[in-house]
Amino acid sequence: MSEHEFQTGAAAATEAPISAEHARYLRKLKREKAAVRLTQILVLVLLFVLWEVLADARIIDPFITSQPSRVLDTIKTLYAEGVLFKHIGITCLETVIGFLLGTVLGVLIAVALWWSQFFSQVSEPYLVVLNSLPKIALGPVFIVWIGAGPVAIIVMTLAISLIVTILEVLNGFVNTDPDKIKLVRSFGGTKCHVLTKVLLPASFPNIINALKVNVGLSWVGVIVGEFLVSKAGLGYLIVYGGQVFKLDLVMTSVVILAVAATLMYQGVVYFEQFVLKRSRLI
Repeated sequence: MSEHEFQTGAAAATEAPISAEHARYLRKLKREKAAVRLTQILVLVLLFVLWEVLADARIIDPFITSQPSRVLDTIKTLYAEGVLFKHIGITCLETVIGFLLGTVLGVLIAVALWWSQFFSQVSEPYLVVLNSLPKIALGPVFIVWIGAGPVAIIVMTLAISLIVTILEVLNGFVNTDPDKIKLVRSFGGTKCHVLTKVLLPASFPNIINALKVNVGLSWVGVIVGEFLVSKAGLGYLIVYGGQVFKLDLVMTSVVILAVAATLMYQGVVYFEQFVLKRSRLI
């Protein structure tokens, strides 16, 4: 028998049978979850239908607010011109790079701050000031330093999301149960053992929360950067549409941004569920 078959058999043998009450409770949870998801979809459909109806009835001005049918026509036009996926791809690539860099660097810096108490105390006031500073105001400075291009946009994204990640993860480290840390150290565990065996697993909710927050911050950073320097991307389409009064193009870009941000957020949610599921199996 292979090791995998042995582990699977052992897990199955130790699994307690589900009682009838527990099974009913699980079915109730599934029904409630399905009802919530269905209601969310119905609300979204209702909003789009209401938007279309009000625009057709001229209760709202379709030139200013556009409407779903005109958004679809604009998407078809952009696709026919061969630029739809180009603009979406550029914005998504910049966002993903900024998101990953902000998350990885934020976690690493938080680990360094926890590792060195002196370093943490020295940097604390600077982190507070940087967190309260409107990073968008630094956009022109980044452009002068780095130059107009994708790198400046990614740096803008990094500036917006990095400090939040550091503070969120460091807060998880600081609030970890001290008794667990003492237990590891009482068995001769090193600082590295405390980090890998206690702090990181205990701070997983904080890290996931930082990821979820970074989704929105990354999109904000990229779009603001594209407002300033980009010649392509969804932010560029929004600026261009506003300048030439093609508000259908503006609303289309906003709708695409909403869809892309939702998909990215759901990706983080699925990542969280995957990690939690794997941790239960180990």
